Amino acid sequence: MDYFRMVEDSWELSDAIRDYVSKAGREVPFPELWEKILAPSPLVDQARTLGEEGVAKGRIFLNSPYGLQFRADHKDWIPFRHGPVDLSAEPLP
Repeated sequence: MDYFRMVEDSWELSDAIRDYVSKAGREVPFPELWEKILAPSPLVDQARTLGEEGVAKGRIFLNSPYGLQFRADHKDWIPFRHGPVDLSAEPLP
């Protein structure tokens, strides 16, 4: 598995959120980000995110061992790991 690509994908999704908020010029509520950016993304595990009330809690689970978490103190989204990762067989980039 290409774990490095998965982390990059989560950062790209974070960048998409930041760009959307920047263009909106206002604080954007989580449900709007979900509808406009996150739900349409094939990277997002919708069932798990909705099942664990991730949208309301600012935790988005991806279809990989990673997800995005909202940091209220920085007003940004950063990747977090929610599943196992085995880098023992992963080639260095």
